[in-house]
Amino acid sequence: MPDSLVVIEPATEAVLDTVPRAGTAEVDEAVARARGAFPAWRALTPAARAERLRALVVVLESHHEELALIEARNAGKPIGDARGEIGMVIETFRYYAAAPERLLGDTIPVAGGQAFTFREPLGVVGLIVPWNFPLTIAAWKLAPALAAGNTAVLKPAELTPLSALRFAELAAEAAIPDGVINVVAGPGSTAGARLVEHPDVAKIAFTGSTSVGRSIAAGAAQTIKRVTLELGGKSANVVFADADLELAAEQVPGGAFANAGQDCCARSRILVEESVLDRFMSLLEPRVTSIRVGDPLDPSTEMGPLISAGQRDSVASFLDDGVPVAFRGSAPEGDGYWFAPTVLAPTDRDARVMQEEVFGPVVAVMPFRDEEDAVQLANDTIYGLSGSIWTRDGARALRVARAIDSGVLSINSNNSVRVATPFGGFKQSGYGRELGPRALDAYTEVKSIYYSTS
Repeated sequence: MPDSLVVIEPATEAVLDTVPRAGTAEVDEAVARARGAFPAWRALTPAARAERLRALVVVLESHHEELALIEARNAGKPIGDARGEIGMVIETFRYYAAAPERLLGDTIPVAGGQAFTFREPLGVVGLIVPWNFPLTIAAWKLAPALAAGNTAVLKPAELTPLSALRFAELAAEAAIPDGVINVVAGPGSTAGARLVEHPDVAKIAFTGSTSVGRSIAAGAAQTIKRVTLELGGKSANVVFADADLELAAEQVPGGAFANAGQDCCARSRILVEESVLDRFMSLLEPRVTSIRVGDPLDPSTEMGPLISAGQRDSVASFLDDGVPVAFRGSAPEGDGYWFAPTVLAPTDRDARVMQEEVFGPVVAVMPFRDEEDAVQLANDTIYGLSGSIWTRDGARALRVARAIDSGVLSINSNNSVRVATPFGGFKQSGYGRELGPRALDAYTEVKSIYYSTS
């Protein structure tokens, strides 16, 4: 069916659904609908816009399990993880439902009068989201964009369009006006490219690879679009000798193998102080080899399949480089894009697995000598998105956190993403911030007005 996207279920390799394939014409139509809906949506009082978003939260809550099942089957996520992610979608919209009435400007006394600032919506925003967290990352962009008074064209990844399409139907049930949310399911090379170049799109918010992010930044420059880019990562788990090694070994796999490692925040470089390397590895091995890989719909599953055959081949290529394998878990055989969680022990700090984003369940362990060496090794990458620091020394934790060039860090934890706190990267991990109150800045312009009192 050349006019359709064939959606495959990663755990079975069977066709899950087919959906209309959006191209340039469909994007133009969606932008026109969003542009037509913008004046009325913008003109709503902040209280009225907040009320609409709260109504959407209620509808999403009533469809929590349905949306989790869609994500589990379409993206290959363990059902428990999918439920948690849809919970974050709901939490994100609940958080930003409070924003319209708190989107404030300033009053500034100046000579001869008074100045005011207002935060004005941009207009139509194009939101391009990846396949690894389809609806979660869509919510990170949609919720602040709508709260600020913009209308949106959302382009989900062509591999995982189902939750976004269902979301649009639920938004209509919640009485979000026609044209405020528009979903176009199509390839990035056509639908995504048209959003980037479209003259009526005021901003692009993109999450995906650094290579695609470069092309989006270049394309958006042609019309001086505002851009937020959340790109690749090669984050470090820095384990010091004074850390609670049992806790670190228990939690480090969650930061590396969650979502089958298909996470820009994956802490895929495990850096361990050399004096405790052997002890840490002995604790880590049973935790990794016991990870339950299997059917995403089984509540006991800890890790599902990779998203596609192509992604599996890409991940497998890192095992062809001759880097020693420290240990591996197991994975099902037969249909499904399965890959066992794998820990490599490179001896070369410039090895590909130490420098390039794997985006799969393959991590590298590398020893370091001291604090200075740990920071240097953690920063030895073009990326700077996330990471973790494991130590009982509070002063060291703060010193190292300040010294690592990364946008989001956690101490004695494998997770640092919260709805109320900013998320984004340094260096080639992108620019701009999502989540928290600062996300609203990315979807508004500041207008300054001077009022003469003379």
